[in-house]
Amino acid sequence: MNPLLIACLVSLFAGKVDHLSAKASFSAERIVDSLSPTSDHSGKRVTFSGEPVFRTYTQQIAGTSVAFVMAPIPGNGKIDSFWMEEHEVTYEEYVLFQDEAMDKAPIPDGITRPSPPYIDFTLGMGKTGGFPANSMSQYAAIMYCKWLYKKTGVFYRLPTAAEWEYACRAGSTAAYPFGDDATLLPQFGWFNNNSGNKYHAVKELRPNAWGLYDMLGNVAEWTQDPLTLKGGSFHDPAEQLHCETILPYDRKWNARDPQIPKSKWWNADAPFIGFRIIRPMQQPDAAAAEGFYDKLLIRK
Repeated sequence: MNPLLIACLVSLFAGKVDHLSAKASFSAERIVDSLSPTSDHSGKRVTFSGEPVFRTYTQQIAGTSVAFVMAPIPGNGKIDSFWMEEHEVTYEEYVLFQDEAMDKAPIPDGITRPSPPYIDFTLGMGKTGGFPANSMSQYAAIMYCKWLYKKTGVFYRLPTAAEWEYACRAGSTAAYPFGDDATLLPQFGWFNNNSGNKYHAVKELRPNAWGLYDMLGNVAEWTQDPLTLKGGSFHDPAEQLHCETILPYDRKWNARDPQIPKSKWWNADAPFIGFRIIRPMQQPDAAAAEGFYDKLLIRK
């Protein structure tokens, strides 16, 4: 064979290998989102070479100064990759949905706002300043997700109990996300021994390995599973603060509600309830998203 031709083929092959190697080294950071490259906090596309980047991003709520951070949670073969809000939904986020006076934009089609609370469900524990929204029903948390979808164009929902536990563990197989040493729990979660019997502003303690704060304690968090919460709360004993622990709904949490029938929006006796949201990697189209929310809301 012609020596010149051989040299050209060798050079071409080497260049192709280098290209594939470089592509492979970056592909772990890029994952295609079927919704299309959507938006970061500015409403512009987050892309690299035409693909959204699977990394932490900030979501701005349109027409407001309120934003929140979504952390990437890598899948494991059984659970698909998704983003999870780095902390519990705060009062500042939730009140935009709850109170029409806080959001001057017309309410999106298909959205109903919660009935005004007849008492201060925070019980003086804190509102603005990064405190978690509290006392809402699972129905209200799902309606918030639908409202947020209408406001941002991004499909957000509650995590399933399995997704929540997986994100809580952050790859750990120990008793806690931070290992087996229970004496470290006060550094990661608010519970009855360190909370002062009140919830605290988010992100005051240490996050887990995937950058998620307050997964254990502070407020127990609604999941998508029927009437199921996870994580424990500020008034629970340490034994309740485990990723696998399930807190089933108790009707006595709304015993003081004077309305007949009881409110579908609030739990008058449960200041320890909150939630956080996820964004699935695979985003549904508009019709599927509407059907998803409506099916869950009808179930309630």
